[in-house]
Amino acid sequence: MTENAATSHVELPSIDMGNHIVQTPVLLSPMAGVTNWPFRVLCREFGPDGLYVAEMITARALVARNPKALRLCRFDESEDYRSLQLYGVNPSIVEMAAKIVVDENMADHIDLNFGCPVPKVTRRGGGSALPWKNELFQEILRRVVRVAEPAGIPVTAKIRVGIDDDHTTFHDAAKIAQDEGCKFVTLHARTTAQYYGGHSEWEKIAELVGELDIPVIGNGDIWSAEDAVSMVRETGCAGVAIGRGCQGRPWLFGDIANAFAGSSERINPNLGQVGEIIMRHAQLLSQFYDGDEMMAVHDLRKHIAWYLKGFPVGGGTRAAFMKCENLDDVRCEIEKFDPTIEFPMAIADKPRGRVRYAKKVHLPYNWLESRELSVDQRTALFDDDPMDASY
Repeated sequence: MTENAATSHVELPSIDMGNHIVQTPVLLSPMAGVTNWPFRVLCREFGPDGLYVAEMITARALVARNPKALRLCRFDESEDYRSLQLYGVNPSIVEMAAKIVVDENMADHIDLNFGCPVPKVTRRGGGSALPWKNELFQEILRRVVRVAEPAGIPVTAKIRVGIDDDHTTFHDAAKIAQDEGCKFVTLHARTTAQYYGGHSEWEKIAELVGELDIPVIGNGDIWSAEDAVSMVRETGCAGVAIGRGCQGRPWLFGDIANAFAGSSERINPNLGQVGEIIMRHAQLLSQFYDGDEMMAVHDLRKHIAWYLKGFPVGGGTRAAFMKCENLDDVRCEIEKFDPTIEFPMAIADKPRGRVRYAKKVHLPYNWLESRELSVDQRTALFDDDPMDASY
């Protein structure tokens, strides 16, 4: 660990979820293929008493009892507060999925995804495309809150600024979310067209803070603890959500906890310590896959490039990890590390993961012609719910 020259400090009040007090409003954003319980456990072990949200669960797949969806709904026994994110476009299907979550005690908190910019989702009216249709957005929220509220389970919503600069939705969507009983709103301060390119527009977060009575969580371009502090200071948001910034760096949550507490201490692990984290991640993934080590190390592959980013290990090392088939193979490669190599501070606060703009925003036919959902559009959408039960 190292000491930064300047100590950052902000006061963040806790957030009352009704059934839980979030002492430090720092969230792990759901990321498909990333935030299963092994990664969440790693983040929680470093971080504060925040919210560590499971990756997006497709409502139709959950209703159909798809095995992959059910696996993604699992939580580790150490996760004493379970946050699960649901996604769908058909209100009745999303409601049924929420009822399963409630009736089977699958989670303590339901987050609804209206922020995904991925074409296979938006081309069918889902994710960040959906809030353009105000009544559909409201209907989904209303139905889920109606199911969850009597059970004492809070509902929240994740949104984006809009589809593009000419078709923004965040003002209306956030107000609807508040009116329908959401405990907080998370705003990723980009449009669908911006995808993950450029710098997110934090001023949009500040606008929502000034408009809403419920907490606003800011999301976008938090690569370091200092970024988290800056977002809170510049926008007045009630908390921060971390996505790509923690890929390969679960210890970022520890840095942010320190910064919010006024400590300049930062976690900058050397390569030996990163190797230990990689091995623990692999072992947790093996548990996640019920002892199937091959599935575990194949899942780990995507994380390796993130963990090793900036370290002078060469392409051969990364390629060797791609050939691993079991935990012993992973351990063998880690043992080849020079454990004394220091963390590459030059890239510590640099973007990670996808940074590109969308080449094209994919939407249903005539989607932008009206804020209302036509009968034909409703039929087409609900007959072809995004990401069907086969997952």
